[in-house]
Amino acid sequence: MPQLSNRLYLLLMALPLVAMCTPDSHRNSEIMEKTDVLTVKTDTATLGAGCFWCTEAVFNMIDGVISVTPGYSGGRIANPTYREVCSGLTGHAEVAQIIFDPQKLSYRELLQIFWEMHDPTSLNRQGADHGTQYRSVIFYHNEQQKHEAERQKELLGKSEIYNDPIVTEISPAAKFYKAEDYHNDYYENNKSAPYCRLVISPKVEKIRKLFGSMIENPE
Repeated sequence: MPQLSNRLYLLLMALPLVAMCTPDSHRNSEIMEKTDVLTVKTDTATLGAGCFWCTEAVFNMIDGVISVTPGYSGGRIANPTYREVCSGLTGHAEVAQIIFDPQKLSYRELLQIFWEMHDPTSLNRQGADHGTQYRSVIFYHNEQQKHEAERQKELLGKSEIYNDPIVTEISPAAKFYKAEDYHNDYYENNKSAPYCRLVISPKVEKIRKLFGSMIENPE
């Protein structure tokens, strides 16, 4: 991972807010203010940052995240299994599909965490996990997400924080396949396992330190 993480954090936090809405959304907001509608409008992000156990564990901590589902996306076959994806032959990436409340947490903030939790300059590899299934990838669900992802990637690339080019793929959202049930809450259920202790826990602690105000249940 880059040594200049604090510079990355400060740069991303200084990014100006970009409106993630259309003119119609302002009218809708006015309508909402005049009614007693209590429903929560959610948004979806699909991100790959290496092993999806890590990605799930990190985003499960964040206030405003409603659910995190590990799965597979961006490949060539339907209904892939974990074994098939791990072969590297299906083209799928291990991803987490994140449902969040945009009133509490913006897509911009989600991406700030995404860049910090992994090395976006490492092609098809995160630590000891290697293969196209572990590639750094942002699957955007609309043009606003695409614009924000490309904007942040470009800014980080020009910042000289990284010694190597950012290789994160930015692609339209593809079919998402939910992973097998035993992958759900893997970190929470297996904290004593070597992979969890040596790989996931350091990522979790790093995000706790950098984004403490955004953690749902800070320790």
